[in-house]
Amino acid sequence: MATLRDIRRRIKGVQSTQQITKAMKMVAAARLRKAQENIINARPYARKISGMLKPLLSEEDLISNQFFAQREIKNVLVLIITADRGLCGAFNSNLLKEATRLIDGELKDEGKNALLYCAGKKGYDHFRKRGYKIYGNLTGLFSGLKIDSALKVARTIVNGYLNEDFDKVIVVYNEFKSVIQQKIVREQYLPIPVFDSVDEVTKYATYIYEPDKIEIMNYLLPKHLNAQLWRILLESNASELGARMTAMENATTNAQDLIQNLKINYNKARQAAITKELLEVVSGANALKSE
Repeated sequence: MATLRDIRRRIKGVQSTQQITKAMKMVAAARLRKAQENIINARPYARKISGMLKPLLSEEDLISNQFFAQREIKNVLVLIITADRGLCGAFNSNLLKEATRLIDGELKDEGKNALLYCAGKKGYDHFRKRGYKIYGNLTGLFSGLKIDSALKVARTIVNGYLNEDFDKVIVVYNEFKSVIQQKIVREQYLPIPVFDSVDEVTKYATYIYEPDKIEIMNYLLPKHLNAQLWRILLESNASELGARMTAMENATTNAQDLIQNLKINYNKARQAAITKELLEVVSGANALKSE
């Protein structure tokens, strides 16, 4: 049975842990407000710039332009966006399970060779230890997320795609829904999925452009790719902060419950010790009387 000193020591340890989880929750909550503003501002821009490409495309573009044309798919790059740290509930583990299901399940069954680009230390460590083919990685991404990070990742991926290192790019990330809800999403990044069918191109056949369509499209394409990846990184960042805030709030609540239980056990043990001492005193007094 634990002694009073052991219980006091444990109560102190849990209280220290509770202070840490409470502080982490407050930090995550403060950062989440800014992250939510960023993602709310980024979504309309990314959606609009994607919509601006549709009127510029012809059937010929969908066949000949290397950013839209469907190649024979042999190698697939899977961009996996995880956190650099833990203590955010099932944020990383669920994402890694989904990515593994895609790589070892669907792509393997289809005979596709999977290459991995890991944005985030958790994903990189997980797949590196298990011998997966790592095409590239970037850690420390979310400690101070800036658009330069998105540009760096986008540049690496686009160059690899143009050099035909891979024929398709799929992004696996957490989409931000709310503080308590994140949705794991698979999204095709390249070739650019602008239309559901070639027939949609005919809707925009009557537009007249100045300058010409090709010049406008060449100007918009890099901006589109950068904007989509920037939005994805912002989604993942906000999701991570929401998951961490929720996890730390639960941990703080659980710590409080544990402290209450330990205090009850401490009081019971203390009462038992006092009762034992009283019994010893009474027994001693009775023994002296009998003598």
